[in-house]
Amino acid sequence: MMRALRWLFLAVLALGLIGLALANREIVTLRVLPPEAGEFLGYGWAVQVPMFLVIFAGVLIGLFIGFVWEWLREHKIRSTATRATRKATRLEGEVERLRERAQGPKDEVLALLEKPGR
Repeated sequence: MMRALRWLFLAVLALGLIGLALANREIVTLRVLPPEAGEFLGYGWAVQVPMFLVIFAGVLIGLFIGFVWEWLREHKIRSTATRATRKATRLEGEVERLRERAQGPKDEVLALLEKPGR
């Protein structure tokens, strides 16, 4: 059921994006600087692309910025989790060593030799 819902959602999303692209096919000019500033500085890079590419690129750039921002924000959480995992592993090893020491020797002959009072 979930697989069908996922495919239905993706199909609706694809149709929506195709509709958006078809409705925004006009060519627009993207400039790095306003025309006046470009003339003043002698640098007037511009490119002409369909409007839907500008929209899709804006969405993708926004997603990328959001992912990077969230990854940087969670750095403290990841480092705390790493420290806690290392500490837990160290403590598990220490507990295992203490259990082995508390159980004493495994061999019966050694147990008799190490028995106190002999």
